Amino acid sequence: MSNAQVSDGQEASHVISVDEERDEEMKLLDDAVQSLPADAVKDLLCNEVCMRCIFRLFEILLPAYSSNSQRSVLRNILGESAESDKSTVDVEPKFCRICLGILQFAHCDNKAMLVKMENAKDLAVTISDLVKKEGHQIDSFSLEVSIPPIILENENMVWLYVKKKYGSELWFQEKSISERISVKDALKFALSDPLQTLLDVKCCQSSFRIRLTYTNAKASKMVQSSVEKNEGCKRRKTGKSSTENSLDTVKHESVVDGVESSVCATIEANAASERSSNGLQDGESSNTYDFLPEKVNEPCCLECLCSRTPIFFGGRYLKYSRNVSQTRWIIDEERMGEASIEEIIGGSILPMCQGDNYKFHAAGREDIDVRMLGSGRPFLVEVQNARQVPSELFVKEIEAKINNLENKLVKVKNLKTVGSQGWDLMREGEAEKQKQYAALVWISRPLQDEDLQTLSSLKEMQILQRTPIRVLHRRSPLERGKIIHWMKIEKIAGSSQYFLLHLCTQAGTYIKEFVHGDLGRTTPSVGSILGCRAEILQLDVTEVKMDCFLTE
Repeated sequence: MSNAQVSDGQEASHVISVDEERDEEMKLLDDAVQSLPADAVKDLLCNEVCMRCIFRLFEILLPAYSSNSQRSVLRNILGESAESDKSTVDVEPKFCRICLGILQFAHCDNKAMLVKMENAKDLAVTISDLVKKEGHQIDSFSLEVSIPPIILENENMVWLYVKKKYGSELWFQEKSISERISVKDALKFALSDPLQTLLDVKCCQSSFRIRLTYTNAKASKMVQSSVEKNEGCKRRKTGKSSTENSLDTVKHESVVDGVESSVCATIEANAASERSSNGLQDGESSNTYDFLPEKVNEPCCLECLCSRTPIFFGGRYLKYSRNVSQTRWIIDEERMGEASIEEIIGGSILPMCQGDNYKFHAAGREDIDVRMLGSGRPFLVEVQNARQVPSELFVKEIEAKINNLENKLVKVKNLKTVGSQGWDLMREGEAEKQKQYAALVWISRPLQDEDLQTLSSLKEMQILQRTPIRVLHRRSPLERGKIIHWMKIEKIAGSSQYFLLHLCTQAGTYIKEFVHGDLGRTTPSVGSILGCRAEILQLDVTEVKMDCFLTE
């Protein structure tokens, strides 16, 4: 048998398999809808409720939400009457009064243009095209849906309408409002399978998220009205001044502008839930639900966003220059220093991950003129929405790229991906960590042998530091207690007034001020202990005693 014949046979087999699967789905759907009450279905259709929302209200799952065979389904429900009443078969509303067109796969795009699709697969194709266009490398995805809270109120209003009209019938008494399928779940159910096929990966809990956000102009106005009403009640209760009220109004208006704000959503959802729950409890005695939701003239707006949860790179950096700041430092549009650790490391990682942005975090910081030596300082780089998932080899390439830069300002050690647990590693021992320094010190008199003994004999010495004058413009004026764990002096050959001071201190100690005293704002200081003027000329951090990212 030729390859062509085998190929043709496989293709025919596949077609038969797909047809059989489709037939099986339709049989399941037909069986599921046979029990639906024709009069209630026809009533809801005439009142502009879409078929998929009717399926939800009657707790039908199966392929009902992805099926495009509305006409066939309607005939099965309505029976022979559908043949004589063609208008009933075509009565599917333009936009559903409950879901606002969401389960009809209709929406407005970001240019306010109407987009109406035939079925879930068409929407899935649009989503998968977006994922591929943005170049995401994925091995799974999670699907998230956000809808206007007004949909819940619409749904409850329709349910109460049905209850008032058909509540005495047996089929209704077997239904429960708490067991109905939500619009979110129905949409996810409809989209999951075609998306899995198109993307060739599974839908599950994943670091890669596809988020569909539906918003509605009317819902936004209702949110604003609810906020204003709620604020009006607050003002009457608290008796706020007009100035305070105007400030609050501005604050709430800024919240309302973000339609998906959790505050606004909570206010509206709570209001909807309270009104609907009261209606359900009152049952047929309630006159509030004698009417159905307003007719829908346009569907929701849809925004589709694809994003990956942040990827964290952890490691340790060494800084060899006295003109490199830790983070980007610009004053009056003028850069301070020749570069920054943040830009060198983050700027190398970001393009290789094809991310949107990055954030740099470090365990403490050193001044621009202080070198970071020894085993380095722990750091994290948080890459947002990375398109490429870094492998171990990939991470090694990034480390080599940074370490091979021509300027040799910075070196990275033990770079690895750590996940969000990197935060825990950074925080462990943060408050208790010790730091070691080497400071080049000048004193106003020749160094004596007893000076070496005096400083080296001081262990676990308590000092008090008021906020240094040099940082008082940006730090609160506080007095902090710190510990100097130990000190020792290393003489410099040929010099009597210069020496290297090695010391180990509690994290957060201002070393420069501990040496010169900061006009008495740090006590005791090296100068006061030695009884002379002391100045620090250069400073290096030689060790940050933390366990994280020490080994590969």
